[in-house]
Amino acid sequence: MKRRDYILSIFWLLMFSGLLVSCEMRPIKKTTQPVKSPLNIRVEAENFTDSALPITVLSDRINSPSSGWIALDVPIPVAGRYRAAVRLSSEGSEGASCWIEDYVDNQDGRTYNITGTMELPASSAMEIVSREGSPLNAGTHHMKLHFSSPVKIDWVQFTLMKEQVLTPLTMTQQTAGTDWKLVWSDEFEGTEVDTSKWTYDFGDWGWGNNELQYYTQYRQENARIEHGNLVIEARKDDQGAAWTSARLTTRGKVSFLYGKIEFRAKVPPKRGNWAAGWTLGDAYVDELSWPYCGEIDIMESVGYEMDDATGDGIAHASAHCRAYYFKLGNQPTSTLPVKNMYEDYHTYAVEWTPEGIKAFVDDQHYFTYEDTTSDWAWPFSKPQNIILNLAMGGGWGGAHGMDADMRSQKMLIDYVRVYERP
Repeated sequence: MKRRDYILSIFWLLMFSGLLVSCEMRPIKKTTQPVKSPLNIRVEAENFTDSALPITVLSDRINSPSSGWIALDVPIPVAGRYRAAVRLSSEGSEGASCWIEDYVDNQDGRTYNITGTMELPASSAMEIVSREGSPLNAGTHHMKLHFSSPVKIDWVQFTLMKEQVLTPLTMTQQTAGTDWKLVWSDEFEGTEVDTSKWTYDFGDWGWGNNELQYYTQYRQENARIEHGNLVIEARKDDQGAAWTSARLTTRGKVSFLYGKIEFRAKVPPKRGNWAAGWTLGDAYVDELSWPYCGEIDIMESVGYEMDDATGDGIAHASAHCRAYYFKLGNQPTSTLPVKNMYEDYHTYAVEWTPEGIKAFVDDQHYFTYEDTTSDWAWPFSKPQNIILNLAMGGGWGGAHGMDADMRSQKMLIDYVRVYERP
């Protein structure tokens, strides 16, 4: 076969397979460190595969006459965190909004929103709207671009920002003994966040909950060591974002299997915040991983449940897995009223053994989970990472709106400790 004929045959093979993807790639070195070279995967308008409404392809643009969605297949070569961008224009008089759904053919009937809502002003000019940090696993992703009103679409592009980093160390704690012994901790006694223990999650993709904050990296205004505490501060109208904040995780540094995990903290009042110390399965790569990977909520607090004057609030502890989670309406959870969560330190802990999980506030036991009968019910025989974060808004934090006077919120963590019982 002549070279020209070979190239044409490949071209038509791609066309008839339903998708022709324009990729701009530079060679990257496989590494556990963040990728330095850009990796862009662009799907052009003429290559969308399906739609929920009649559309017209004009040259290299798609015109939509109303709200709806366009389907696209995106081949992601490297697992990691991506910048998702769409180039489009609003064809209506009131602007438009759009968002990207991943894994539209998932078996659980879930909706995986990997960008949150992206707003577009009323204008016939082409604009680029984007979100950062969207998690994507390697492989072909069946997606939908949803839009709220008439738009003209040019392309959708995903740019790798950071390659997925495998966690090099798992600490497995003994639990059959009688006395707890400290095996790992961060007392936050230094001058900077210890990046040998913590990774910064980053981005503003909504985190599956349409949250408002952009989680920053290595930024003192959002995460710092101060007077022996880790201070996580959310700041309004900051760095061009509605809110900035921080989310620290041990993923990529160390994961844990069993033991007692506790942290001592103060959490903020006022409507709109959502403070948490929790664990997430080390098997998490992107949104399809959850809830199969498992999640243990050591403590969650939402500001609208707290008395702003007294600081009295409610601590929540939960376990999430494929057998029990919000989609099924059977999430195992318990709550405990806590005096002055804002101005007084309280110790939040879980005791996690092969037999079950128990949660405590100041040594008061108030939650138990013990279903170990299947992999769906008990993913907790596999390692988990610790996460500390302060979110703003979203499906739970923003359920009662946002306090209009709120400009800054702080979560103070005195220490995080892990114990075993040898």
